[in-house]
Amino acid sequence: MSTRQRTTVAPPKPGANQGATPTAVADHPGPTNCAAGERAVDFYRQMVFIRRFEERAARAYTQALIGGYCHLNLGEEAAVVGLMAALRPTDYLFTNYREHGYALTRGIDPNRVMAELFGRSDGVSKGWGGSMHMFDLEKRMLGGYGIVGGQIPLATGAALAIDYRGLDEIVMCTMGDGTTNIGAFHEWLNIAALWNLPIVYVVINNRLGMATTVDKSSAEPELYKRASSYRMASERVDGLDPVLVFEAAQRAAATARGGEPFLLEVMTERLRGHSVVDPGKYRGAEEIALTKERDPLVTFAAQMVDDGLLTEQEITAINDDAIEQATAAAVFAEASPFPDVSTLFDYTYATPVANDSHRLPGQPLFEPAPFPEQEVTR
Repeated sequence: MSTRQRTTVAPPKPGANQGATPTAVADHPGPTNCAAGERAVDFYRQMVFIRRFEERAARAYTQALIGGYCHLNLGEEAAVVGLMAALRPTDYLFTNYREHGYALTRGIDPNRVMAELFGRSDGVSKGWGGSMHMFDLEKRMLGGYGIVGGQIPLATGAALAIDYRGLDEIVMCTMGDGTTNIGAFHEWLNIAALWNLPIVYVVINNRLGMATTVDKSSAEPELYKRASSYRMASERVDGLDPVLVFEAAQRAAATARGGEPFLLEVMTERLRGHSVVDPGKYRGAEEIALTKERDPLVTFAAQMVDDGLLTEQEITAINDDAIEQATAAAVFAEASPFPDVSTLFDYTYATPVANDSHRLPGQPLFEPAPFPEQEVTR
């Protein structure tokens, strides 16, 4: 497999130069044995399925089968697959609103994921979460959060609970590049470093916070370097290669499991607009062409063929199978019933709360007293 460069920086020691340049380490050598080759093929298969699933979701959105906001992982498939492969089933995942691929790779049934997008009762959040709020306790995926950075305090709190109980688990908290400019990012990285919490913060840097480039929004565009403010280990990795992402995520996870937080920046692409309804007109023709050229599915497929791990016929078969699965998920979702309105408040609180209101939209806060019977006179 072709080699790509990664960069890492260790936490500075007390009194060390905080502005020191991070050291480059050896190039990734690629799979050298059968097991590594099989893993790479499996990574590619998962990437293709995420792509076809997201394309089917985009189509459903245009058919008005999906409502609300819908953010796709198109172009980020390698990053998603590599990150999830580094987690154990007992580890926890918190992510943002661009989470369909994470749900699929975490092992949640694709039918349930698509049904959730459709807002149906067979969905992973029973149809009440939609695209941005998937939750599966069994798979330890604790959201999908629509508020930018809303997942960071909760993920750090989960890491504190793990540390308090002395468990051998970690938390992975993913976010977009724009999230690194909000207060919660800095506040909770500081807490995690102070308390030595078992958490990996992952910045998915697709170079665009909605329509604003990282260079225009961040005085330090190499976002992994921000960890040095908290003496936290960090690394930047090429997010177009799932093997590189997997290996970097393994290093990050090992650090967290050893009781130290880690910041991992994954450099990737966003092939389309910020959401399904964003036409992405802020990109020029040259930039669009370059983005398509760097499509991880195209580059990784070529790598698979060059390394003799897959043939063109096998790649076609993988693609056809992914389309079939995505189509089946859409058929399942469309056949699933909508949740009954009576269940709207079932999951507002984890335990019963006194005076909890189940008032539906349009209903008065208090039911007015009936008018007394009056004698009708002429």
